[in-house]
Amino acid sequence: MTPDGVTVATMIILLFPMGYFLLSSPAFLLVKLDIRPVALLLRGQFNAYFLMLSVVGAIGTVVFVVTGRFAFAIGPALIAAFAIWGRLWFLRQMDDQLSAGGAGDANAARRLRWLHWGGMLTNAVLVVALVTSIPYVAPST
Repeated sequence: MTPDGVTVATMIILLFPMGYFLLSSPAFLLVKLDIRPVALLLRGQFNAYFLMLSVVGAIGTVVFVVTGRFAFAIGPALIAAFAIWGRLWFLRQMDDQLSAGGAGDANAARRLRWLHWGGMLTNAVLVVALVTSIPYVAPST
């Protein structure tokens, strides 16, 4: 496989966790997040998303470096760094809201919903950025 083919394959692999999350996360808009098992399932989905994104981003960074596209390696490296930082911050926020809901805070489910919307919006921005960068990473010559 040529270096261009490898980089395009890497970009497509980076899209897998983002696409999965883009398709699966809106389903949680149809349920109440004050039901603890549902909220825990949402937390698990975000946890898996951030873990997958950090691993795939790190692999993508290595692939771009190995194929000699050092400038393009910055993108997957930033995605991996965001996923690592985002997982720590986001899951801490979700845990705080789950604890607050368990303690009887009536607004905890609403704040959890806002976190959910924020996560979906952030993922959508990442997907758009990644898809729009594909022609620049593997130009047709």
